[in-house]
Amino acid sequence: MSVFFSVIGALLVLILGLWFRWPVWTWIGAMAVLLAAGATTVALTRRSALREPFPDHMLPQRPTPPVERREVRIQRVPLQSNTPDYDFQFTANVRWCPADPSAGAVLINPSALAVEAVLQRASTITATMEPHRAPLAQHELSGFLALMEPVREGHVLAMAIDVELTLSEADQLRLDQLAAIRKDEAVWEHQRKYEQNKRAYLGGDVLQSTGSAVVWWLAKNDDHVEKTVKDIGLLAKLASAANDTDVDEHFRYLVPEAFAPTYVPDPDVPVEPEPEPPEPSPADVFAHFLRRSGFAPSDEDVPLLVDLVAQAVESKDAVAADDIRRRFGGSPFGAHPNGAPSAAGPEDL
Repeated sequence: MSVFFSVIGALLVLILGLWFRWPVWTWIGAMAVLLAAGATTVALTRRSALREPFPDHMLPQRPTPPVERREVRIQRVPLQSNTPDYDFQFTANVRWCPADPSAGAVLINPSALAVEAVLQRASTITATMEPHRAPLAQHELSGFLALMEPVREGHVLAMAIDVELTLSEADQLRLDQLAAIRKDEAVWEHQRKYEQNKRAYLGGDVLQSTGSAVVWWLAKNDDHVEKTVKDIGLLAKLASAANDTDVDEHFRYLVPEAFAPTYVPDPDVPVEPEPEPPEPSPADVFAHFLRRSGFAPSDEDVPLLVDLVAQAVESKDAVAADDIRRRFGGSPFGAHPNGAPSAAGPEDL
């Protein structure tokens, strides 16, 4: 820049001198002033440059030690949730590096310190989360553990990546079952309250009396007054049944069947006992058995079955055994000896 301005100044002095036809001494003075200005400018520029720091690219570069980064994989580590006996299973890659790469080696296990720090940080989040919120807790942990933070006395920086937070299949199944039960219980509770309110409304308001029932029915059928009048007897019975009372006297004429005279026996007139039906004989019972079992009189298995039953009964009751042989030995079986059909004869079979 100094050389540039010097050349420009010399050209300017030359042009002015030629234009105004300066004398010789004027040329010498102008050139002396021009040279002095150039020298002053160069001196000031050098002094300013010496005061300014060197640019970064001109400074010597020291070699930077490489940062040591290592990873360790932890899988399915139980972490407590806010619900007892329901633990999360934590899986992640724990990444760590020395806090001061230029420092000398220290007698520590950095990977163990990093894993411990990550688990402690993760447990502060999971302890406040519900088990069924595992997907949400996983995203929170991914963000919370994504920062390198110092461990213990600051020897190591640790973080976690590829975080996974799940539940065991058995715990997940239990939670799903409990959730379904809670939903069903909530629906049932709403239905129960609805039924209670409906019963309270019908019993305590609508059917409190026959008049209130008539007014309620008329409000529902305001276009059918004649139908409401015809249904007063039915409404009176409903109101009396809802309150466990008799029908009001001024509505009893509409319910004559409810007050029909009951028969009261005369204590002076003896009541003849009804004759009891005769007790069925073993042969009758056996005939009933054949009928209910689906045997027909023409079945070939009937004589054999009759003989077996008669032999089994004979040791207990010989008369009953003979009766079975007589009644079921002929054709059709089951006929009474005197020709009359038995209580469970062929017509029953």
